[in-house]
Amino acid sequence: QAPIKATCEDMSCKTGFPEDVHSAVVSRSVHGGQPLLNVRFRSCDGNKKIHFGSSEPEDFRVGEDGVVYAERSFQLSAEPTEFVVSAQDKETQEEWQMRVKLTPEPTFTGASEKDQKKIEDIVFPWQQSKQSSPLKRQKRDWVIPPINLPENSRGPFPQELVRIRSDRDKSLSLRYSVTGPGADQPPTGIFIINPISGQLSVTKPLDREQIASFHLRAHAVDVNGNQVENPIDIVINVIDMNDNRPEFLHQVWNGTVPEGSKPGTYVMTVTAIDADDPNTQNGMLRYRILSQAPSSPSPNMFTINNETGDIITVAAGLDREKVQQYTLIIQATDMEGNPTYGLSNTATAVITVTDVNDNPPEFTAMTFYGEVPENRVDVIVANLTVTDKDQPHTPAWNAMYRMTGGDPTGRFTILTDPNSNDGLVTVVKPIDFETNRMFVLTVAAENQVPLAKGIQHPPQSTATVSITVIDVNESPYFVPNPKLIRQEEGLLAGSMLTTFTAQDPDRYMQQTSLRYSKLSDPANWLKIDPVNGQITTTAVLDRESIYVQNNMYNATFLASDNGIPPMSGTGTLQIHLLDINDNAPQVNPKEATTCETLQPNAINITAVDPDIDPNAGPFAFELPDTPASIKRNWTIVRISGDHAQLSLRIRFLEAGIYDVPIVITDSGNPHASSTSVLKVKVCQCDINGDCTDVDRIVGTGLGTGAIIAILLCIIILLILVLMFVVWMKRRDKERQAKQLLIDPEDDVRDNILKYDEEGGGEEDQDYDLSQLQQPDTVEPDAIKPVGIRRLDERPIHAEPQYPVRSAAPHPGDIGDFINEGLKAADNDPTAPPYDSLLVFDYEGSGSTAGSLSSLNSSSSGGEQDYDYLNDWGPRFKKLADMYGGGDD
Repeated sequence: QAPIKATCEDMSCKTGFPEDVHSAVVSRSVHGGQPLLNVRFRSCDGNKKIHFGSSEPEDFRVGEDGVVYAERSFQLSAEPTEFVVSAQDKETQEEWQMRVKLTPEPTFTGASEKDQKKIEDIVFPWQQSKQSSPLKRQKRDWVIPPINLPENSRGPFPQELVRIRSDRDKSLSLRYSVTGPGADQPPTGIFIINPISGQLSVTKPLDREQIASFHLRAHAVDVNGNQVENPIDIVINVIDMNDNRPEFLHQVWNGTVPEGSKPGTYVMTVTAIDADDPNTQNGMLRYRILSQAPSSPSPNMFTINNETGDIITVAAGLDREKVQQYTLIIQATDMEGNPTYGLSNTATAVITVTDVNDNPPEFTAMTFYGEVPENRVDVIVANLTVTDKDQPHTPAWNAMYRMTGGDPTGRFTILTDPNSNDGLVTVVKPIDFETNRMFVLTVAAENQVPLAKGIQHPPQSTATVSITVIDVNESPYFVPNPKLIRQEEGLLAGSMLTTFTAQDPDRYMQQTSLRYSKLSDPANWLKIDPVNGQITTTAVLDRESIYVQNNMYNATFLASDNGIPPMSGTGTLQIHLLDINDNAPQVNPKEATTCETLQPNAINITAVDPDIDPNAGPFAFELPDTPASIKRNWTIVRISGDHAQLSLRIRFLEAGIYDVPIVITDSGNPHASSTSVLKVKVCQCDINGDCTDVDRIVGTGLGTGAIIAILLCIIILLILVLMFVVWMKRRDKERQAKQLLIDPEDDVRDNILKYDEEGGGEEDQDYDLSQLQQPDTVEPDAIKPVGIRRLDERPIHAEPQYPVRSAAPHPGDIGDFINEGLKAADNDPTAPPYDSLLVFDYEGSGSTAGSLSSLNSSSSGGEQDYDYLNDWGPRFKKLADMYGGGDD
C-alpha cells in the first residue's frame, strides 16, 4: 500500500480543465476500445453541454463522460505519447484545451517498490486572484504508482490492492469512492473501495486478453459530499500469463511451386496468432515442419522460417509428372518455441507442383498415311497423333503443327484438335490426279510455349505423311469458255456459225467421245451437232431482237461423258452481232396537233431507227410529190440529224384530221428509207394557240363535217321528241271524242304482246316463208269489213307500178321483190319526205300493230318555217335546202 499525500486549497470556481498537462502511465500494448484515463473538467454551471474531442482521432477518442479510449491496437514507444483533449460548449461554442501525456509502464521484473520508476507529478494551476496575479504552478496533491495485477489470479477475493487516504482525514470525516471502467462503469463491480478506510480491492480474476489495464479515479469528499481533494488517477495493469495457444488463421493452407524449381524458391507463408501479449514470451511464436508427404524424392524438400512462417524449397527434384502435390504439417509454438513450457497448435500446408514445359510432343509413329479424291477441298486426309507428358490442356501440352516440306504449292494445312491434341491434315486447294498422284509431307510438332530452360530434349518432333490421290471422273470443260465470235446480223437459217467443243480431263479413264447438247438458246436461233460440236443457225440472226443485249447474244451448251458417274460441263457462246442497215427509219410521234392558221406552231418530229451508227442518223426528211396537196399545204425543215419541223405552207387549213406522209432516209450504205404517215389534227385555236372545245372533239378523230352532222342530228332528235309529245296529247283527246276505227281487240297499246319464244338453236331452222305472201291473194278486199282500215293509211289509188307478189313465191325471189319495191318507191313522186303511206305489202286485218306514221297529225313540222337555216352559214346549206325549199 503506497502512501498518498493530498492537499487542497480553496479556490473560486472557474469553468475549464483544472490542469494544462495531464500525465498518465499505461501499458505498452494498447488494444482497440481500451479505456486509458479520465480527464477532469470543471463546469461551474451544471447545465452546460460539453463536447470532448481529440487531436489524434484515429488513435484516441474521448467519451461524453471524459473517458479517453484507444481507437485501435498499437504499441507505445519508449518516449511519451502526447495529444490534446479539447472541450467545447455546444451552445456558446467556447472551447478549452488540455495536453495529455501517456508514458508506457516499465517492464515488471519483480524489483522492490523503491527500484520502480516513480510517476511524474501531476501539475495543477493556481487559481488566479482578483488582482490577476501571474499564474504559478500548484504543488501536487496525490501521487500513486501504477498497480500491476497478474491475470487469472486464484484469490482469495476480494483481494486488497492499495489504500487511498487523504491527510485531511485527521481533521475531517471523509468518504472515499472510485469511478471508471471496472468500478461504476462496465464492467462494473470488478474494483471496490472501502468508503471509510479507502482500501481498494479486486473482486474476481482478471483477463488481460479482454482488458489489459484499468484507469480508475479516486475521490475524497466530506460527510456533506463536498470535494476535499482533487481526484487522483489509479492505473491498474493486468500482467499477462501464458493462457492462450497459438491459432492458425487457416487450418489448411494452399500454395504452388513450379516443377524444377531451384532450392531457395519461395512457396508460401503460413501465419498463426496468439492472444497473449506479443511483447512477452507468451505471445512470441516459432514455426516448424513436422512431416512431409510424400517423402520422395527427398523427405526434406521444404523448410520454414521459424519466425515469419515463410516456406521455401531446400532440395532440387520437383517433378510434376512424378509428384503433383505435397502435404506438410506445420506446428506453431509460443514461448519462443520452448517445447517444455510453450503451447502449440498445428495446421496443414498443401503445396501443388505446377507444370512447366519440360516435355516436348512426340509423334506416335514415324510415318502416317492418308488418301484424298482429286478436286476435293476441306477434307481431312490424315490424323497425326502425339504424346505429351505435361499437364493436358495447358500451353505446355497443346501442340502446334507445321509442314516443313513436301507441299510447295500450299495445298494442305494442319489444324489441331483441341480435345485430343491430334493434328488434322486438311486439303485446302483442289488436287489434279493427272498432275500429282501422291504427296509425301514432312511435318513438325511443338508446344505453344517454348521448353523450359535446361531441358535436354529436342524442342520438337518430326514425322512424314504419305498421301495418295484417288482418280475420279471429272467434268468436261469447254475451251475457251466463254467463246466470243463476231457475226453480222441477217445470217440466214442453216448457215454454219462456228465449232464449240469441250475437253475431258480424265486421260487415264476408258471413256467414249463427248456428246453435245443445247442448254439455253433464248431466241431458238442455233443448234449444235451432238458429235463434233458444230453450231449452225436455225433462224435469221437479228441484232434488233429483244433477246440481244448490248449487241450480244448468249447461248449455253452442254458437254457430257459416259463415265461412272456421268459428268457434264457447260460452255457459253457469245455472239457479237454486227449491225446491217435492215431497218428503215420511222417517224415519232405518230400523231400531232396544229392550228388552222399559219403561225409559228410547227410540229417537231423525230426519226427513229432500230439500227445503230452508221446505219442510223443523220436522217433526211422530205415530203412526197403525190398527192400534190401535201407539198401545197405543208412544208418540212430538218433542224438536226434526228429531228425536223413540219408546218403549214398555206395561211389557212380547214380543221380536221390529215394524214401527212413523210419520207425519211437514213445514212446507211446503201440507204434505207420509208414513208411514215403522220396523223395531224388541225383545230381552231384561241388567242393563246390552244385548241377550243370543238377542237377537243376533233381530237377524238372526227372532222368538221361530221361534227356538223352530229349537231344537226341532235337538233332533229329534239324536234321529233317534242312533236311526239304533242301528238300523244292530241291522240288522247281524239280517243275521248270518238270511237276508234280499229277493232278494240286489235288495239295493242295497252296490251302485252307475245311474239314468240327464243329460237331453239340449230333445230329451230325451219322458217315458214308463206308468211311473206301478199295478203290480198289470201283475203280479197271485198271481204274486208268496213271501218277496219287505219286512219293513217294512205288512200287507195291505182298504183300499177308497185310489184305484186305471187301467192306462193319461191324463197329465192324475196330479195328481188324487195329491190323492185325499193326502185318503185324511189321513182314515186309522192314518196317521202311527204307524209304518205307507202304500202309494200298488206299486213292483214288481224294485224296487232297500229299505225307507225306520226306525220298525220296537225303538229307536223311541215308547216314550220326553216328559212332561218340559210343564215347559219355554208355548213348548214344542205339542211336549209332539205327543209326550207319548195316542193322540188
